Amino acid sequence: MQRLYDFLRRHPTWVDGFWAVVLFGVSVVGGAVEPARRPAHEGLLVLVMALLSLVVALRRRMPEQMLVLAAVVGAFQLVTDVPTMPANFAMLVIVYTVAAVGARWASRFALTAGLCAAPLAQLRWPNPETSTAGNIALVIFQTVPFALAWVLGDSIRTRRAYFAQLEERAARLEKEREAQAKVAVAAERARIARELHDVVAHNVSVMVVQADGAAYVLDTAPDQARKALETISSTGRQALAEMRRLLGVLRTGEHQEAGEYVPQPDVRQIEDLVEECRSSGLPVDFRVEGTPRPLPSGVELTAYRIVQEALTNTRKHGGPNTGASVRLVYFDDGLGLLVEDDGKGAPHELYEEGGLDGQGHGLIGMRERVGMVGGTLDAGPRPGGGFRISALLPLKPAH
Repeated sequence: MQRLYDFLRRHPTWVDGFWAVVLFGVSVVGGAVEPARRPAHEGLLVLVMALLSLVVALRRRMPEQMLVLAAVVGAFQLVTDVPTMPANFAMLVIVYTVAAVGARWASRFALTAGLCAAPLAQLRWPNPETSTAGNIALVIFQTVPFALAWVLGDSIRTRRAYFAQLEERAARLEKEREAQAKVAVAAERARIARELHDVVAHNVSVMVVQADGAAYVLDTAPDQARKALETISSTGRQALAEMRRLLGVLRTGEHQEAGEYVPQPDVRQIEDLVEECRSSGLPVDFRVEGTPRPLPSGVELTAYRIVQEALTNTRKHGGPNTGASVRLVYFDDGLGLLVEDDGKGAPHELYEEGGLDGQGHGLIGMRERVGMVGGTLDAGPRPGGGFRISALLPLKPAH
């Protein structure tokens, strides 16, 4: 039955054609039963039956054209005195069809013609045995089906338009969700790129400095060279752990254990970062002012990455005998950062135009990080030489 239903739904003209044949047959039988109502020319009766049956057969394929044909046939019946018959039921059907799927002008025309059909038929073929009040009641009784057919068809049109609007809205929302998902993916990739930049730039620079130092003192101070190699090993492991955590975000379709990823860096690890820089040969003065307290994870990660980026740039561009200082200040409503060095530094334009590595990071990445938590960043050369990076990170993002 389901297959039959699907077939009939895909071929509506076949269904309408079947009912057109049934209507024609019923009209023929009705004409044979009531020979007294036959017109003078039986050919006209058969022609009217055939045309009205055609209206039913093609009502969904050509609704406006079939409405006009039904109106012409009705007028032809009035002029040629072809009485009403079962085939005139096609007029009721076409009124419903046009109201449901036809053009607006056709719908209004169908309503007008349907309301006029019964009065015109009563005037053309009055019943002399019925009183005036009875004729009026009969006209009203015959007009009601046309009005109901039009109302039913128009309500079907309204429901279809409503469901079509819901489907369009759902499709639009789905597209918007897809667009938002793509934006989120792009933002996540940008975040991962910044994280990878910070991890690689910092740890690789430490490893390079330690490797150069180990090679320099390998023969004269093997203990110091061994210590440098140990620092290279621990730094490399730390870099691999952080890169594994970041790249794990990009993996899909694989089961990942939560224990595989190390926690994201926070403010407490800044001291470890400073000690690592000191062990690599960069003297760093580290001070904490105010009362330390828990901070939002985004603020802690941003603070750590700013200090990491600033110290990496100092080591790469500060030159020999460069010193740095890191100052953390806990305010009531935020966290202040001040990172300074006294090296020769790199031109400020290099920071602004594309980052110190030439890949679009550096200060641009810092500003993006600070902006994500609603903070402010000030960076530039110090009077007398060196570079200063100052940031204020609020405890609550700005709305």
